[in-house]
Amino acid sequence: MLVARSVLLFVLAALFEIGGAWLVWQGVREHRGWVWIGAGVIALGLYGFVATLQPDADFGRILAAYGGIFVAGSIAWGMVADGYRPDRFDVTGALICLAGMAVIMYAPRGH
Repeated sequence: MLVARSVLLFVLAALFEIGGAWLVWQGVREHRGWVWIGAGVIALGLYGFVATLQPDADFGRILAAYGGIFVAGSIAWGMVADGYRPDRFDVTGALICLAGMAVIMYAPRGH
């Protein structure tokens, strides 16, 4: 159950961080304005809060593992939101990052 909760929190954090960064990008680069930028800043703040809800108490481990989620999530977000088409190297790299995240977070440590 702890792994399922942790994965759900990582996905929620990714939605807030990637979505927040995308909103800021849209506000600045696509000239959509301050409302988009403000919504992005709020979402980025919520990402920081959600990360604190992880069952593991080690900040470095959580952020390092989240990096794998961020890489894969960013590619997925780009596909859905911007029509990005990853190539086989993008997909392979994302899978490697997810495997690294799983080792960092869920390897048995005996404590």
